Amino acid sequence: MHTKEQVIERVNQLIDPSCEKAFSETGGIKHLAIDDEKNTVTLVVGLDKIDESFKKTVTRDLARLLKLELGFTGIKAEFQLNKLSTSILAREVKYIGVASGKGGVGKSTVTANLAYAFKSIGKRVGIIDADIYGSSIPTILEMEITPPKGTKDEKIIPYNVDGIELISTEFFLTPDKPLMWRGPMLGKMLNHFFYDVVWDSEIEYILVDLPPGTGDVALDIQKLIPSCKMLIVTTPHPSASHIAVKAGFAAEQLDHEILGIVENMSYFHHKGEDVKIFGEGGGKIVADKLKTVILSTIPIGQPKNSLSIFGPDEEIGLNYIGLANKIIKSY
Repeated sequence: MHTKEQVIERVNQLIDPSCEKAFSETGGIKHLAIDDEKNTVTLVVGLDKIDESFKKTVTRDLARLLKLELGFTGIKAEFQLNKLSTSILAREVKYIGVASGKGGVGKSTVTANLAYAFKSIGKRVGIIDADIYGSSIPTILEMEITPPKGTKDEKIIPYNVDGIELISTEFFLTPDKPLMWRGPMLGKMLNHFFYDVVWDSEIEYILVDLPPGTGDVALDIQKLIPSCKMLIVTTPHPSASHIAVKAGFAAEQLDHEILGIVENMSYFHHKGEDVKIFGEGGGKIVADKLKTVILSTIPIGQPKNSLSIFGPDEEIGLNYIGLANKIIKSY
């Protein structure tokens, strides 16, 4: 019979194939338990890089050690990234994905204004601008586009705008040049946003501005987030609402709860009347098909003191505060 300490000592001598270092160096054995009755071992193994070939190698090495050499009858190993434990994904942060079916419905403007609404009611909030092909949050916030600073251990320091932390693909691109990256490079960039950004330790909410549509990038981002609730943005026009429904169903397939619908550009208030410039009914169509509710109808307007951000003393700013309070209550 081998003690737990003896087994851990032996397992720690195995090599993490993703970095060619012993698990004793990487701290990769996150958990190890022995069931004496069943004579089995359960482990949680951290790897520097997650890849099926690395997992197969470690599983084979564990079987050779634990079954053939130490005589256990069974093993069960789960794998995770080593840096997960130091990333924001390991913290008690509430994630809100802001999604739409198509571009041009004001999803990023909604994200930015919602962040300010959270801040105005005393919540600590950050934004991940993951709309990789059309990132616009820095422009909405009237920021100078410069690469972010880094720490000595090569972590990324997010920007802080009026107390809101932000990281965006726009900071890493050549100005006015389209993004021509393919899947692997995009995946690497998005992983950095979740694993390698030094977010404030007191952040309570992270708003994730997702790419429009239901493509691979949008789905990959949502898979990264362990528990995310979704806000679906549409306009009143049927063409926007039709595609927004697809975005909602895609989120549901990934087990992300839908908080509700925001109908943006809902109407324009002119001379005492609400003019339906983009038609009407789009938000209700999406809400009915997704079996959820319309959380807010945001009219067309221009902020008094900003390019895109409404203050808490403006009618539309109050709409966003109302939306933030609804989200807080339903989270």
